[in-house]
Amino acid sequence: MNFDNLKKTDPVCYDLLVKEIDRQETTIELIPSECIASLSTIEALWTPFTNKYSEWYARKRYYGWNQIVDEVEELAIERAKKAFPWVAHVNVQPYSWSPANFSVYNAVCEPWDTVMWLRLTEWWHLTHGWKASATSKFFNTVLYWLREDWYIDLEEVEKLALEHKPKLIWVWATAYSREFPFEEFSKIAEKVWAYLVADIAHISWLVISGVHISPAPYVDIITTTTHKTMRWPRWWMVMVTEKWLKKDPELASKVDKSIFPWLQWWPHNHQTLAIAVALWEALKPEFVELNKQIVKNAKHLASKLIDYGFDIISWWTDNHLLLINVWRWRGVFMQEALDKAWITLNKNTIPKDPASPFYPSWIRLGTPITTMRGMKELEMEKIADWIKRVDDIIKDYVYIEDKDERLNNLKEFYEFIDKNQELEVIKKEINELCLKFPIYNYKA
Repeated sequence: MNFDNLKKTDPVCYDLLVKEIDRQETTIELIPSECIASLSTIEALWTPFTNKYSEWYARKRYYGWNQIVDEVEELAIERAKKAFPWVAHVNVQPYSWSPANFSVYNAVCEPWDTVMWLRLTEWWHLTHGWKASATSKFFNTVLYWLREDWYIDLEEVEKLALEHKPKLIWVWATAYSREFPFEEFSKIAEKVWAYLVADIAHISWLVISGVHISPAPYVDIITTTTHKTMRWPRWWMVMVTEKWLKKDPELASKVDKSIFPWLQWWPHNHQTLAIAVALWEALKPEFVELNKQIVKNAKHLASKLIDYGFDIISWWTDNHLLLINVWRWRGVFMQEALDKAWITLNKNTIPKDPASPFYPSWIRLGTPITTMRGMKELEMEKIADWIKRVDDIIKDYVYIEDKDERLNNLKEFYEFIDKNQELEVIKKEINELCLKFPIYNYKA
């Protein structure tokens, strides 16, 4: 990669860019919602397509000379349909997660219609009606949850659906490590004639590769990010399946109108080009092999952490992520200490967690980026070993109920990890491993 123009015109921003590239190259990234955008995708984002106004959809533009932009958008849609069989209609214009998901509400619901989703504390998302989101302001909400074994409680879902007759049911979660029961949800939705929407942000790459069951034969609408685990740009898609178009031929038009002009205006054409590029890469055999390895690595990492005595949520994983228990609300301590050792992940709550989201007992981690760098089972064993070693280093630090004592304890903890030499040793070991698996091999 070459950033010579930026280096000349704005050395301050250039230096910040170099720092971030160095950070990504020299640390182990285990946040399961992050990926490495391919070089071809990044190059597409740099293009002069960003200069062009293209209000409306292909072949219907308000501004002139959009013929090439039309070809790009149509190509992205065509490739999306190949990647997701049973999908009849694709909209590639949503800017981000929130407007994409809100466009679904806007397309099929009226104000104060009842909608169902998994409660946020059980790994849902703000855009699915949580009280901190605008979605809660406009719709009546019904929550379903997980069983004691951490699987979705389908009996409770059916009971609530029959009782409340929702207009819309969402199926998705941010930290669900098992396979989603799309077919079972479909049967429940059909009993109450509800729209069923699958938000597959975390597993869309697995669906494309055939590693996870596809929701397309069972749901009416699919929304997905394009940047979590597919080597894509940061963007979103909304897809309407063949299943519902047979019931409601107008649904595709409702979704399109909901996105434009109801919720947003001009598409970002450089992003659309990058989506088309990334979808082409996703249709190649090596993409399938990569995703199979991501799941293999997640399972191997889970196995090694279990061997070290860690408690894994639902005792295993079917996909790219897992949650591990670090006891006594120590999630924040583990996150911060691992950051110092150059392993990045996030603290995470679990259902019925007695602590706040700021001091949970669990941490969430995944294997997309490590696998994209070329790491396999042997490297997962090393990562498990480093996590165990960091856990041992900070084992004396736990959450304290009293606020004043807690603040003093945190201050002492940060001073401890800043000076701890064992963490420095781990950091050097991690740096040596990362140098063997460069991301972009960029040199400033």
